[in-house]
Amino acid sequence: MLRPTIKDVAARAGVSKGMVSLALRGAPGPSAETAARVVQAADELGYRASRAASSLALRRTRLLGVAMQVRNSFHAELVEELQIAAEESGYEMVLAPVTRTRDERGAVETLLDSRCEALLMLGPETSSAELQALHDRTPVVVLGRRSRIAAGTGPDVVRASDELGMRLAVEHLAGLGHREVLHVTGGPGDIAGDRRQGFEDAATDLGLTPLTLEGAFDEEAGVAAARKVIDRGWTGTAVAAASDRIALGFLDVLLREGISVPGQFSVVGYDDSQLAQLRHVQLTSISQRPAEQARAAVAMAVERLDAGRSESVDVVLEPRLVVRGTTLAISGAVMSE
Repeated sequence: MLRPTIKDVAARAGVSKGMVSLALRGAPGPSAETAARVVQAADELGYRASRAASSLALRRTRLLGVAMQVRNSFHAELVEELQIAAEESGYEMVLAPVTRTRDERGAVETLLDSRCEALLMLGPETSSAELQALHDRTPVVVLGRRSRIAAGTGPDVVRASDELGMRLAVEHLAGLGHREVLHVTGGPGDIAGDRRQGFEDAATDLGLTPLTLEGAFDEEAGVAAARKVIDRGWTGTAVAAASDRIALGFLDVLLREGISVPGQFSVVGYDDSQLAQLRHVQLTSISQRPAEQARAAVAMAVERLDAGRSESVDVVLEPRLVVRGTTLAISGAVMSE
């Protein structure tokens, strides 16, 4: 059976195709009686307007492009929230993952080729200069990373404060009596740097003995860090990791070595990912409030596209500490093989 067309609706309603288009879009012109007749005819025929054709006619696609790290569980959670927010705003989302074979620049070009009207970049590694150049082509909203571009001129930004988030983690551990605390970083980049700075500032303010090991935002970094401190015979009792994935790798080694968590050692992650929330994991972590970030990011893009806002906006949310089962008040035990 052939799909009904706007011509079929016009014939059944006894009006022109132009009148059908106006009535179905709720535009001025048709009388209330005519509009009702058109809608009834469309319903009877099962007619559904072509989104692509409508977009071309309006020179709009109403598509928001999202570039994200495919292996980042927090990004996956953000994508789900972004989809909900986009649909509520009358937009659709196009996803371009960054993988081993496609870098961020390639993902962005795919989104631009798809005629996305604005780009939402999740924790981008692209330089500030490149982000500015991209924003000069099409509106850009950066999620999860602070801007180094002059206020009011660059992309919009929405993020939870990484410095404050790591301070919450350190204060939590200090409040439980831990005095020697480890931080495994996420490697180079603004996000990892801000979390490291937050850790170091909080440790200094609280009079703790800190240890920092360079890593990356993955489980392998957590495994390597745990092996290193065990081999050194480090006497600390807690770790504040730069991500949940790092914390999970670290936790895996502790459990394999028979070091009880949280009895002998406390572990705090960052992102409050779905993995952290699993019943057999129950990882204490820092929430970046993904739903709030997503709603703010979509609202920023829509304001650019529909209201013509030109000045950039920078929104910084307060992260939250979520206490679960991997942290406990210190009992005097120290870490050992």
